[in-house]
Amino acid sequence: MAKKDQELEKKGKDVKKKDKDKKPNIFVRMGRRLRETFSELKRVTWPTIPQALKATGVVIAIVVVFLIVITAINIGFTYFLEFLTGLGG
Repeated sequence: MAKKDQELEKKGKDVKKKDKDKKPNIFVRMGRRLRETFSELKRVTWPTIPQALKATGVVIAIVVVFLIVITAINIGFTYFLEFLTGLGG
């Protein structure tokens, strides 16, 4: 008798597990995701305009520095290859 009870209990757990593993439809999941996204956006600490401008200036300065460095390396390699191949003026 105890064995039957265990089997029935196991089947009940299997049914509950299958229901738990089943995903809700796509629209329910999208709605949940949108609600979570807006909830997170309410908690964000947005920068002030001066902070945003300062950060933008830093990014532009770093980009310009890297542009100069990469351009210098490129010109150096160009002269070096012209020297090796003898194509230079």
